[in-house]
Amino acid sequence: MTAVQERPSVGSTAPVSRSVLVTGGSRGIGLATARLLAAQGHRVAVTHRGEAPDGLLGVRCDVTSAADVDAAVAAAAQEHGDVEVVVSCAGATDDGLLLRMREESFTRVLDTNLTAAYRVAKAASRTMLRRRWGRLVFVSSVVALSGGAGQANYAASKAGLVGLARSLAVELGGRGVTSNVVAPGLVDTAMTAGLPPARRAQVLAATPLGRAAAPEEVAAVIAFLASDAAAYVNGAVVPVDGGLGMGH
Repeated sequence: MTAVQERPSVGSTAPVSRSVLVTGGSRGIGLATARLLAAQGHRVAVTHRGEAPDGLLGVRCDVTSAADVDAAVAAAAQEHGDVEVVVSCAGATDDGLLLRMREESFTRVLDTNLTAAYRVAKAASRTMLRRRWGRLVFVSSVVALSGGAGQANYAASKAGLVGLARSLAVELGGRGVTSNVVAPGLVDTAMTAGLPPARRAQVLAATPLGRAAAPEEVAAVIAFLASDAAAYVNGAVVPVDGGLGMGH
């Protein structure tokens, strides 16, 4: 039998400050999320491979290394208490048509985008289960469901996050740990800055809102899923794509 969870009292008390770890939190959506959560009073650590952002606890980490991920979770816990919220945002692209795509390119993107998410969820969920409270939020992409020419590796990795999150939603939900996915469309970040103008115009033409998102707009949805207000949202895939992915 599934354990019956006590219903939280939403909005009746002041927000609780949580220990948060954001992978890929030194730029783009990850940085916007980290800054928003910190502004809301949470204790935020971010993984990075270069320099830590000002005002945030930086933890040097290569997310393709299980040892690094375990160390990052431990370092965040030492400074801020047991990690209660994970935002898995670290990501990479290496586009290429299938017949020209090297196997190393395929596996490297999957390792960075998908296997790394498994690593950090596994490392952090141990204490979440003991505390009977936790939030896992995985940053996927509209491409996960629509596909994209030249993006077999990227789309496969982002689609895999949906299966991962929903499996964890079933597995961990009975202990008060929720697992959800955010699927952004075109977002103005360093990763999309190199998009060819013709391709950008094509994507915007297919987006009913007719514009790209700011990272802060995606961060706002992530922050909601990480909050007490989202206690009954579990196994969801939430599009933040201006309507680009409707029908998928």
